[in-house]
Amino acid sequence: MRNRIYLDHAATTGLSPEALREMMPFLTECMGNPSSIHGTGREAAMALMKARKRIAEALGAEPSEIYFTSGGSESDNWALKGAAFANRARGRHIITTQIEHHAVLHTCQWLERQGFEVTYLPVDGRGRTDPETAERAIRPDTVLISVMTANNEIGTIQPVAEIAGIARERGILFHTDAVQAAGALPLHPAEMQADLMSLSAHKFHGPRGIGLLWVRRGVRIDPLIHGGAQERGLRAGTENLAGAVGMAAALERAVRDLPERTRNIAGLRDLLIRGIQEAVPEAKLNGDPVRRLPGNAHFTFPGVDGEALLLRLDLAGIACSGGSACTAGATEPSHVLTALGQTPEESRGGLRMTLGEENTEEEIREVLRVLPPIVKELRR
Repeated sequence: MRNRIYLDHAATTGLSPEALREMMPFLTECMGNPSSIHGTGREAAMALMKARKRIAEALGAEPSEIYFTSGGSESDNWALKGAAFANRARGRHIITTQIEHHAVLHTCQWLERQGFEVTYLPVDGRGRTDPETAERAIRPDTVLISVMTANNEIGTIQPVAEIAGIARERGILFHTDAVQAAGALPLHPAEMQADLMSLSAHKFHGPRGIGLLWVRRGVRIDPLIHGGAQERGLRAGTENLAGAVGMAAALERAVRDLPERTRNIAGLRDLLIRGIQEAVPEAKLNGDPVRRLPGNAHFTFPGVDGEALLLRLDLAGIACSGGSACTAGATEPSHVLTALGQTPEESRGGLRMTLGEENTEEEIREVLRVLPPIVKELRR
């Protein structure tokens, strides 16, 4: 396979050597089910307990607050549905934003069909949610607020702690989808005053098919998946032991070298952003220019078809995306760019480039060499 420049880390990241190494025994040797009481099962249960403890320490949480899931989408679904139904006697009103991941938005739309009411908060032109707007949206029957930590398309970091503090003062549960933030920002859910937090391992060099829902001690939610007594009776299904071990290894690694790694990535991101703004007329940077994820550079280019641009870059050996990987192939314009006030034509032309620790300055300069003439040609 020829060398490619991979700028789609927001979609997924490669499995770290540390995670793979720790996973291998549980893929090849330790075949026990953690629920079994024999020696092999107890060995598996001990490994699962250790992975849970390592993850909790990385998040500044307690092991009993960590619930393993199949990934970010399940965690979001469980947080919203579980909290909504567990508290429906108190009220049926939920608050979220217009730019959430579809795992949150589609869940909210489903909850509306079950009799709940949802307020979708607007954002400003940079994709930020105003805490005062969130506070004004609160009603006596509000039971849950869900605001993502950082946007998966444009990279804007939200004032989560401020909004969570408002929710805490009013006795309202607060959930944050931190899938894009893990491995890019410091995450301590208790310090953020959150009650529920969603993570997915493959966004920070862990394995695919494993995620978690952090549930603050004392918070009650209903199960999403019924069956066995796994995950303390709240999430049925035989645990993905190898995935949990790999997730623990990846998260520990992400936390350990976070400052240096993100500083390097942000430097390459800034080089990419400046180069595009200097070389491509009318290139529009989307999202907050300062309060954004260290590896996110999202542009729209007036007069350019986004899909054609992606294909041309792909032919040149550069992998990036038009937006969320979960909406790949969709024909409708980006709901995030639409919320920022862009027209359907503009929002169909988005280009998301997301950097990771593997990227180099040479790769960024190659992108800056290739991208401008492609945009110029497509504008003709």
